[in-house]
Amino acid sequence: MENSTKVPTVQSELVRRHAVTARTVLALLIGVALLCVVAYFGKKFITPQNNPSLDMAVRISILILGLSSIALRRTKFSAMRLQDIGSLQGPVGLLATLQRTTLQVALLACVICLIGLGGTIFSGNDFYTYAAGVVAIAVLLYAYPVRRSWEAALRRFASMENQPNSSTKPA
Repeated sequence: MENSTKVPTVQSELVRRHAVTARTVLALLIGVALLCVVAYFGKKFITPQNNPSLDMAVRISILILGLSSIALRRTKFSAMRLQDIGSLQGPVGLLATLQRTTLQVALLACVICLIGLGGTIFSGNDFYTYAAGVVAIAVLLYAYPVRRSWEAALRRFASMENQPNSSTKPA
């Protein structure tokens, strides 16, 4: 009886958190595309300047942040870490971790695109925004929350018996 009241709560929490996260990632994806459009239409207002140090800094920053976002997601979603979180914090803690990590990776993608736009503004070369936009879109698609994966993570890692409950009776 007690377990049947928890399942709809966890399921509704899953639906709520997944919907918010998916909408946020989708909005950031649209924002990245809009920044690329801004760079395209704004290139006639920017004078081209040759700056080799800026060129290398922007390219290396985009590369490092792109690879770091992949490493961050893989580290935070490792099986042992999720198992520990699921057993200590229960399904709600696991869902919070899934949401928080997905949003962190998505924000890294936005930083990548903003670095590319900054490189375009300072150098006049719109390639920076386009390259950063491609990397940011790839990272956002990689970070997009798949509901089946979240459900599978809940089934695999969340311990329902360790869920805090105020109506537990002492033995």
